[in-house]
Amino acid sequence: MIAGIGLDLCEIERMKRAIQRPHFVDRVFTAAEAGRIRAASEIRRGEIAAGLFAAKEAVSKALGTGLVGISLSDIEVTPDAGGCPRCALSGKAHARARALCGERYKVWVSITHEHGMAATMAVLESV
Repeated sequence: MIAGIGLDLCEIERMKRAIQRPHFVDRVFTAAEAGRIRAASEIRRGEIAAGLFAAKEAVSKALGTGLVGISLSDIEVTPDAGGCPRCALSGKAHARARALCGERYKVWVSITHEHGMAATMAVLESV
């Protein structure tokens, strides 16, 4: 059963500027996400960061909270072996998902990039 959906957009150029600020990446992204951003080519770095940031926002909306009461670092989006985004929740985001879905839930995330924007869709499913 679907427990929540979320959608978000993030401007890639804005994120390119943001990730140049000291400590921004470490404050907003998990260690795995930050490593992925830093390992990317300079051309792809902003695109990846924008997609991940938009995914975190979309997931927070699917949880029904927005960013109130949860941390961006409580939402981790990493690629699986095939490159598809996978989402893991921790902390207050995990607690919120459990409150909505019980013990078993899945977060589905889709990320796309087009015309200088990253767009994401997130679905919280009770399984």
